[in-house]
Amino acid sequence: MESVPVRCPACGRDHAYLTPVYPCPCGTPIAPPVLRSGVVEPITHRTWNEDWVTVRCRTCGRHDQWPQPELCCPCGTVLRIPVHSATESAPGPDAGTLPTHIPLPRTAAAPRPAFRPMTIRTGRDAVTAAAMYLRWLGYRDVVQPAERPASRIDLRAAGLIAQVDSTTRPTPLRDVECLWLNGLNASVTSVFFSLAGYAQDARARADGLCIPLFVMDLTGTPQPVNGPADELLSTGA
Repeated sequence: MESVPVRCPACGRDHAYLTPVYPCPCGTPIAPPVLRSGVVEPITHRTWNEDWVTVRCRTCGRHDQWPQPELCCPCGTVLRIPVHSATESAPGPDAGTLPTHIPLPRTAAAPRPAFRPMTIRTGRDAVTAAAMYLRWLGYRDVVQPAERPASRIDLRAAGLIAQVDSTTRPTPLRDVECLWLNGLNASVTSVFFSLAGYAQDARARADGLCIPLFVMDLTGTPQPVNGPADELLSTGA
């Protein structure tokens, strides 16, 4: 992909912006087409519709929604990069059934053996149990850092980050939103595991952002608690 020149309207700094590439379920790498003649706008508040853009795969014709391209200027201004949305073109036969999240592959996965959990006695055990579960789902190269980073991301894998809340209180809304932003910035799927469940507003927000939520008991067996988690369990990595 070619870089696109972008000038920050706040400080006048010039940037060379490269649109992130996402994998279509058919395997084709796609990227939202940037409008070179479009006006770059600072983001002062967010809405769901403005955070996503519809892109059509040129190989299979599928329409999917992907994160609206953004650029963080060193001056602190977050810029929305204008793109050409597929919804601006003539609608295709599937235009009325667009997904509202980054889609997971629909290809049926091979049958998996039964998951073998481990007993959770410490917070570290909870992270290890979540790592084992992700490997069981089919994620490769699951990395568990020796110490928890400042980002609070406990696990990383190819195309995925995960956070594990081993506290005795329900996971709050802020934790879910922070995980989503980390996943959005890295263009990967975000998954949350919790021992004490989720606050009601956190659960509702995760449903809206399509973040898979799992609850673990002390046997170390994660259970899906929302639709995206059910989908992840069904399809695997």
